[in-house]
Amino acid sequence: MYGRLWEARKIWGGIVNASRSFAIMVNDFIKNEHAKEKYSKEELFKIKKQLIMRHVAWMTSLRYALRAPKPWELSRSNKSDKEYMDGIQINERIYTLSEELDGYVTEEEKQYILSKKNKQAACINLQSKQLRSLKESGHIWEFSFLEMEQMMVEFFTLQGKAERIKNFPYPRQFATLNRFFIWIFVLLLPFGMMHEFDEIGNEIVALTETWELHPEGNFHYIIEFIGPNFVWFTIPFSVIISWIFHTMERIGEVSENPFEGIANDVPVTTMARGIEIDIRQMIEDDVNEIPDPIAEQNGIQM
Repeated sequence: MYGRLWEARKIWGGIVNASRSFAIMVNDFIKNEHAKEKYSKEELFKIKKQLIMRHVAWMTSLRYALRAPKPWELSRSNKSDKEYMDGIQINERIYTLSEELDGYVTEEEKQYILSKKNKQAACINLQSKQLRSLKESGHIWEFSFLEMEQMMVEFFTLQGKAERIKNFPYPRQFATLNRFFIWIFVLLLPFGMMHEFDEIGNEIVALTETWELHPEGNFHYIIEFIGPNFVWFTIPFSVIISWIFHTMERIGEVSENPFEGIANDVPVTTMARGIEIDIRQMIEDDVNEIPDPIAEQNGIQM
């Protein structure tokens, strides 16, 4: 189960690295060197920003798809999860995708994206079309175009990996059997430990009989009391061991679906905003237009 969470984190780590690489290509590959029609510095920057902002729209569409509830996800029905996340604001459940896309793509592009079932794929499709147009106008060299198209393929690959985790639940036969086995273990554990603790108690009693203690010593009376009653230590030891195994099972359960938006999930909203800040700074966008990082809520990143 933890493997799903760790793989999800690696996927978004890949998105971070690939996004920065794409920003470098946008910065350095789009120029007038082979262009039929020369653009001004401001026009070139406008094209670069358009590509970068559309990439942010892709990340936005992807995180909305990953936050969409699935029937097998438990955070909305689990009482402890609901109590723990009470008061935590998750952007994908407050704002619509249409609202979040405002300012990142044109109105025409937004309507095109929203009309598609796989909205994140639609964003990459728009990127590819503009890259091809820039290649045909000579503003991207042919070999540079191939490199940038390869980045589109990489984004598709990372998107597909994340969608695989989101859309394929952890096999219930494993999760259900694991839970049954844990409860069987918890119920049978005291019976397995009772005899051993009773034997230890008998050993303590036998040992104290060989000691030369003052008949009125407090320690003597304590040992005389603990020995015959040592079997009752089965209860706290069973509770502690049962709690450990139950907690391990619970950790596995909350790791099954790493994009639900609870405290231990991959903070895709925070990571997407961090990527946006990085790549917009890389193209030297206006610092007053770059948004601030997503603030933590009760020490939780969303």
